Amino acid sequence: MPNPRLLINLAAIAGNAAEVVRRGRARGVEIAGVTKVCCGDPSVAKALLAGGVSMLADSRLENLERLRRAGLNQVPFLLLRLPMLSRMAETLELADVVLVSEPVSLKGLSGFHAAKRCQAILMVDLGDLREGLWPDRIMETATAAVAMGADLAGLGTNLTCYGGVKPTVGNLTQLTSLAEMARVATGLPLPIVSGGNTSSLPLLWDETLPRGISHLRVGEGIMLGVETLLRRPLPGLRQDAFRLTAEVIEVQRKPSLPIGEICQDAFGNTPEFVDRGWGSRAILALGRQDCVPEGLAPESADLEVLGASSDHLILWDEAGLAVGDEVAFTLSYGSLLAAMTSPYVEKEYIGALA
Repeated sequence: MPNPRLLINLAAIAGNAAEVVRRGRARGVEIAGVTKVCCGDPSVAKALLAGGVSMLADSRLENLERLRRAGLNQVPFLLLRLPMLSRMAETLELADVVLVSEPVSLKGLSGFHAAKRCQAILMVDLGDLREGLWPDRIMETATAAVAMGADLAGLGTNLTCYGGVKPTVGNLTQLTSLAEMARVATGLPLPIVSGGNTSSLPLLWDETLPRGISHLRVGEGIMLGVETLLRRPLPGLRQDAFRLTAEVIEVQRKPSLPIGEICQDAFGNTPEFVDRGWGSRAILALGRQDCVPEGLAPESADLEVLGASSDHLILWDEAGLAVGDEVAFTLSYGSLLAAMTSPYVEKEYIGALA
C-alpha cells in the first residue's frame, strides 16, 4: 500500500453530517457543509450531501470550481472568504452565495450583468476582529446594498477563528437583533442569519442557540467530530473519519539529547529537548511537507511524536517497531488540512456511502 496514506471514511463523514443536520433542523437551523479542509474533495462533498447539508461551502474559488466540475450542483455553493474585486467575474460564475463586508464588493456583485446573480450575506464583526462591519455600520450598509441592486440574503458573523472569541447567547442574540433591524430598514425578509461555524455547535447541542439564528457553517465539527472551543468530542459524532498512516524507515537506539552545540534547525527554530536517556527512536517517511506534526496523535499509547523535519517524522518508540511497519495517527484540523493539500499523501476512501 502507498505511504503516507490518508484514510477517509465517507460513511463516518455522512453520519456526522446527518447528526448535525438533525439537531439543526430541530432548532430551525440549516447547515452549510464546509469542504475547505478537504480542498473541495468531491467524494467528501458527496458524503456531506448524503448527510443532508443544505449548502456546500468553501473559501477557495478553485475548490468551488472542482465541485462544479463534479456536477454537485443540487445545493447552493457558498464562498466563505470575502470576494476579491480582481476575481469578481469568477465569483459570480462559481458561487451562489457570498460573504461580504465591503460596500465596494457589494457594488461589484451587483454591477456585473451576469445570467446568474449571487446572494450576499453581510458580515458583522462581533468582536473577533476578523472580517465584518462593526455593528454601528450595518444599517447604512444594508440600505445602501439594496439601493445599488445587491441581492441581500441576510447577515452573518464569524467567531473564534482569529480572536478566539467564544460564541455566546449574548453575542449571537446581538446578531439576531441586528438582522431584525435590517429587515425593517430594507423591507427585505433576510432569511439567512448565519451564526458562525463549528464553535457555535455547543450552543446547538445544549439547545441554547438563540432563536433567529437560521444558518451555521460547519466543517471541523463534521470532519473531526469535535467542537472548536476546547476540541472536545461532540456527543453522537465520530472522531475517526480521518486516519493518517506512514511507514517506518529506521529504528535505532540513540540518546535523547543531541550531542554538540545547538543552533537553529531547518526551519529557523532553536529546538529544546527532554533528557530521557537512551531509547528506541523510529523514523517515518512523513514530514512537514506532508502534515503538521504537532497535530498528529499516534493511535498507540506506546509511541510519542518527538518532532519532524521536511521529510522525516521522529517517534519515541516503546512499541517495538520494525522497519516496514505502518503507524497510524489521528489528526488535528491543521494537520488534516496540510495532509489533504499535500500531493505526496495518498488519499484512500473507505466506508462506502449507502
